[in-house]
Amino acid sequence: MQQLQLQPEVTTSLQLNSPTRSSSTDSVDRVQLAPWIHLQTEAQQVDWLILHFNHWFSHLNVCLVKGDFEPEYFPETSDSYAKIQFAHGFFNSALHEISHWTIAGDARRKLPDLGYWYAPDGRTQQQQALFEQVEIKPQAIEWMFAKAFGRKFRVSLDNLTGEVDDGSNFKDNVYAQVQRYFTGEAKLPRDAKHFIDCICLCTRGGKSLQSTEFLRRDLD
Repeated sequence: MQQLQLQPEVTTSLQLNSPTRSSSTDSVDRVQLAPWIHLQTEAQQVDWLILHFNHWFSHLNVCLVKGDFEPEYFPETSDSYAKIQFAHGFFNSALHEISHWTIAGDARRKLPDLGYWYAPDGRTQQQQALFEQVEIKPQAIEWMFAKAFGRKFRVSLDNLTGEVDDGSNFKDNVYAQVQRYFTGEAKLPRDAKHFIDCICLCTRGGKSLQSTEFLRRDLD
C-alpha cells in the first residue's frame, strides 16, 4: 500500500489577501471558518474552498474566483494576482481548474488559459483523442482532490455532441495515472501535493490518501 507524504501543518485561521496589489486598496480579512464536516450545502463548501485555497497559495500570488460563465485562467499582472476562474460556482469545476493550474509550470502560468489548446464540444474522433491525451493527468489529480474531500469524482469526456466512445480507455488511463503517482513512477506536481496535504489536514484529521482508496470500478 502506498501513501503520499504529508507536508507541514497549516492553520485554518485564515489571513486572506485582496487579489489586487494596490497599496491603497489592499485589505486583510481574518476569517475563522466552520470545520469542513459541518458544512451543509455546496455553496458553503465552495466558499470554504475559495477561502482556504487563497490562504494556502497566497505566497504564489494566485486566487480562486467564481465565474458566471466558462472557466478561464488570467495571468498575474503588475496590479493583480493571477486568477483561476471556475465555472458557474460549481465545486467540481473549481477542483478541475485547480488541477490544470497545478500541472502548469511557471512559463505557462504567465499565459492566458495556461496556454492550453481547446476545441469546443463537437470534436471529431481525432480531436477527442488529443483532448483525452492532455486530460489524463489533470483528471487523475482532480480525482485525488475529490477523494481528499470525500466527494464523488466522474471523468469528463466533454464531447456530448461529437464523436466519442464509452470512455473505458480514458478511464483506464486516469486510474493508471493515479497509481503511478502513488508508486513514484510519476511525480505529483508540487502544488498538487501541497493542496492534497492541506485538504487532508482539514477533512481527514491529517490522514494521507492511500492507493487502495482508488478503484477502477469507481470510474464507471
